[in-house]
Amino acid sequence: MNDFLRESLSYFGLYRKMLQVRKKYKPVKVSFGKGRDRYFLYYEPDNKISDKIIFWVHGGGWNAGSPAFFDYVGQCVCAQGYRFVSAGYRLSPKYKYPCQLKDVCEAYNSAIKYLAEKGTDVSKIVVAGPSAGAHLASIMCYCRKVREKYDVDITHIIGFIGSGGPYSFRKDQGLTLRLLEDQLFRKDYNRRNGEPVSLMGKNHIPMLLIQSKHDGLVEFACAEDFARKAEEVGNTCELYSVTDRKNTHSWYTAGMFLETREENKGLDKFFSWIEEL
Repeated sequence: MNDFLRESLSYFGLYRKMLQVRKKYKPVKVSFGKGRDRYFLYYEPDNKISDKIIFWVHGGGWNAGSPAFFDYVGQCVCAQGYRFVSAGYRLSPKYKYPCQLKDVCEAYNSAIKYLAEKGTDVSKIVVAGPSAGAHLASIMCYCRKVREKYDVDITHIIGFIGSGGPYSFRKDQGLTLRLLEDQLFRKDYNRRNGEPVSLMGKNHIPMLLIQSKHDGLVEFACAEDFARKAEEVGNTCELYSVTDRKNTHSWYTAGMFLETREENKGLDKFFSWIEEL
């Protein structure tokens, strides 16, 4: 309860910092389907330090958020010298799962096509996402049936980073997450078909799971469940426990991009892990 209260009280500080972000990079908006949420933003850095491209899926409890809202993440990643794609998707409760997953897969395919047509090397893609975005992106990366259904080629994905992801639908999860899941799924839907830990298969993509023991919304055990399943099937996984003082759900999943690598160890871990791939 204390961590949930800390999470709720953290929003003012987050929004205040968001308003202070300098918008140096102007992204290109590319639609991949009908509807206001079915688009991605592409950020091109002035000084590229790497040929790796980060494909990022936003969080927001499946019912909120957009690439435009999380522009500050693109500003941060671009400032580090990486090309950045921020993907949108249709939101619950109006749109039920797997609409969100379908959109993420189509956004990925469209982004790869868009970049390839620009002559950009797309051989080193890092897929990342916080919270609901980690849930959706992890299924795209590790579920073969989903990739076959939506024709997703993961050959060029070299890593996955999930922050605060609800990878398993545990009985001991909090009320807020249960309510969000009720909005996401139809009443008659078998939720195991939308649970990353149940869908994971073996492949070549190493993963970094960033999770806090003081999250307030998502149990640390969700990441432990996912890491355990990765070990069982033979996937490479590192579970990083957040040590920053700002360790509530919103701060370490997306708020960390409002700070510098020197200020935030979680953010430094995010970039350090990518650098070492």
